Amino acid sequence: MGRAGARSSRSRKKRPFWVELPLLLVMALVLALLIKTFLLQAFSIPSDSMQNTLQRGDRVLVDKLTPWFGSEPERGEVIVFHDPADWLADTPVDEPNTLQKVLTFVGVMPSAEEKDLIKRVIGVGGDTVECVGDGPVKVNGTALDEPYVFPGNTPCSNDADGGQFKVTVPDGKVWVMGDHRQESADSRYHRDDPNDGMVPVDEVVGRAVVVAWPIGRWATLPVPETFKNVPDKP
Repeated sequence: MGRAGARSSRSRKKRPFWVELPLLLVMALVLALLIKTFLLQAFSIPSDSMQNTLQRGDRVLVDKLTPWFGSEPERGEVIVFHDPADWLADTPVDEPNTLQKVLTFVGVMPSAEEKDLIKRVIGVGGDTVECVGDGPVKVNGTALDEPYVFPGNTPCSNDADGGQFKVTVPDGKVWVMGDHRQESADSRYHRDDPNDGMVPVDEVVGRAVVVAWPIGRWATLPVPETFKNVPDKP
């Protein structure tokens, strides 16, 4: 029996690579889709609103796993979120070609069709966020030290369109602002939408954790120290 079994094993022919290739491709596709859906997704920076932290054309990796465990955005995090109330209504979107659609589907390339945004979380549910004059921005009465704000910008914008404000963030929503304060149409300038400029947590895709491309700009995106000094509102 032992010899017969050995001869039988040796007699099996190894399948040629071209036969196994479709199976390998399917497995790779399934793995890529699982990673895109549950773990990480690439996102392309579409504007200058997060300079100098992020430059137009940078590719960041977004952590999509943490929200699956019930974690909500925290102050200081850079997040990607779906357009909450037509913030990008007047922004044109280029039609991707077939290859771009395929690469987007498997998560290798960021989507050009989805109107997502990227900003920094300044306030979370229960926080009071305010801006007076040129700043600083205050959260729960504590002034933020914001070295990430674009050089030459002031933390607050002294204009009549929304640069001056005092808001209390409802539970389940966040208040976001771009690091390039005078070039960011963020929560400040959407106070007339149904969310009063806030972003519902349900619309958050995930937290941007690293600049992955170009290679020369590789960097992590930690929470700035100043947010650790902000007390929770009683």
